[in-house]
Amino acid sequence: MTAITLKYSRLALLLTFGLTLLSSFAVFSVGQTQVSPALARGVVRLRVRVKLDDSNKRAVGLARKRFFLIKGSLEENKDLVQSIEQRPLVSRDCYYRGIGASEPFISWLKQNDCESVYCREIETKNVEGPGAIPEFQQAIAAGEKEFGSRELARKWLAVNLRDDLRSGFYQRQQLDLHSLLKQAEERTGRKVISVMTDRNGTAYFTDIEPGVYVISNLIPAEVGERATLWNCEVNVNAGDLASEKPFLISNPANKEKNVKCVAVEKPLPACPPSKASR
Repeated sequence: MTAITLKYSRLALLLTFGLTLLSSFAVFSVGQTQVSPALARGVVRLRVRVKLDDSNKRAVGLARKRFFLIKGSLEENKDLVQSIEQRPLVSRDCYYRGIGASEPFISWLKQNDCESVYCREIETKNVEGPGAIPEFQQAIAAGEKEFGSRELARKWLAVNLRDDLRSGFYQRQQLDLHSLLKQAEERTGRKVISVMTDRNGTAYFTDIEPGVYVISNLIPAEVGERATLWNCEVNVNAGDLASEKPFLISNPANKEKNVKCVAVEKPLPACPPSKASR
């Protein structure tokens, strides 16, 4: 064998080895792609739309409401669902009337579906003139003495409200919520995931392990004059994307197509006489 022939034989051998190696890398890469953790997870695009009553022609997105994703089917979470459904309900209006809040204060909370005074700005019109709210006026007066400025007292008004007026209803809701979350996590051995809807009623559960889950709001939402509770079973598949059709949930008044789960609704309970009227 001549030196030139030997040289070309070695080059051919190296080329063959290189191609084999590249093929191995390609096969390995394809294998990696198929078992990639990123593609073995899923996304749930949640959409919540409700009709407040029959007088509303169109449904609207339910904004600023928290929803939870619980591992397991409705059957597997039967005890939890029963606990959610049997939980005694105290409406926002009943709570605040029960602690002697004024009707203007309750109306101010209700206008923006607020659970505490922190959910919206307290404006000048809320503390002065015919639309003034008595609780806010009292807090302003106390703050003005403390801060020496009426405008500063308005901005820091909440600190001079009683705790139960400021955030008592929200704190009560949180106690019930933590109890239900503890029950869910003890049963499943998994952390419950939560999201809050945006102003259009949309939220995303991301990076979800494939399987069957329950979507629930755990604490009924006040929609109009009704308590609205969702417990919906959803199947998450590997590779489910946020760009796909949303998992649409709604209330009985909304007759839109493609609704995957309809809430169970009950009338809000009647309130006992308020402390202010006794």
